[in-house]
Amino acid sequence: MNELAIRSIAGVAMIAIAILATVTGGYAFALLVAGVATAVYWEWMRMVRPWSFPWKIGGFFYALIPALALLWVRDRADNGLELVFWIFIVTWATDIGAYAAGRKIGGPKLATRISPNKTIAGLFGGMFAAGLGGALWAEYAGLGPHYFWLGAVMAFLAQGGDLFESWMKRRAGVKDSSNILPGHGGIFDRVDGLMVVAVAAAALSWVNLL
Repeated sequence: MNELAIRSIAGVAMIAIAILATVTGGYAFALLVAGVATAVYWEWMRMVRPWSFPWKIGGFFYALIPALALLWVRDRADNGLELVFWIFIVTWATDIGAYAAGRKIGGPKLATRISPNKTIAGLFGGMFAAGLGGALWAEYAGLGPHYFWLGAVMAFLAQGGDLFESWMKRRAGVKDSSNILPGHGGIFDRVDGLMVVAVAAAALSWVNLL
């Protein structure tokens, strides 16, 4: 089986698990979030092992805060289930849009020293896809009108999270955060943008802006 097929099957499986656990809620969602957070911290520690002690402490909170944000949104926020799916859709659309635009359009690089493959076209492609996907879900789920434009903003934040992890990997001298996901690398590689979006969405919801 070629790498693309393995990557596709693994991607579909991860999405299916995320959707099932989110819809089920309760312990199923909590266990999924806790498991992802634990994996992210483990991968973080693998990369920063020779670094200074504050990086090790910082990684604990970097993994914990998005996990708590997702749990709070799912169980405490208004329209929590719909908002979690909005977070997922915006993040997934960002990745897809950035990849497609980067491949089809190319052009100037976004951050050559951090991630040589990322382009400015990919940044805007991700923002467009996230804005569109977030708006369509907001319309379907009956969410507020602000969701029709916030998707693009969240995509910008998601790609910031992606670049931060890319910087960490470059400094650590590794290609992926780990190799536990066939064709995808590590858990951190897959949720680096989602973690940032989850915190931002939870914070806005907390202050009644979402």
